[in-house]
Amino acid sequence: MTERDAFTPEPEETAHRSESHRSIADLIRDLADEMRTLFRLEVALFKAELAEKLRRLGVGLVALAVGAFLLFSGWFALLAAAALALATIVRPWLATLIVGIVVLSIGGLLLYLGKRWLDPDALVPRRALNSLNKDQNWVRGRGR
Repeated sequence: MTERDAFTPEPEETAHRSESHRSIADLIRDLADEMRTLFRLEVALFKAELAEKLRRLGVGLVALAVGAFLLFSGWFALLAAAALALATIVRPWLATLIVGIVVLSIGGLLLYLGKRWLDPDALVPRRALNSLNKDQNWVRGRGR
């Protein structure tokens, strides 16, 4: 076993020193390689995450479609049950006519109200605009 001199570098130190004496061109080449690798990894991560989100979106849309279909079917079953229940009091054709007219009336009323509530004029924040106009007029009056 040989004794090491206090001035003899350790093997790791020599490797580090040789790397520290690399040329600028080598360092720039390594930086470019690392940047390319980083970019490829970022793109791969983006693709994987996007694929996961699209898969989740697809599953969510299918669940919404199936749920809407089942709700719609259930609504028809409830309407049929209402017509059958009313048919114990009046003739069956009259019971279905009454249920149909009631449902159409409620649906028409909701469509009318929804259209009114979504009218562009009804959605304008008039109070906020009036307040802003007052503030603007006040500022203009103070600036004179």
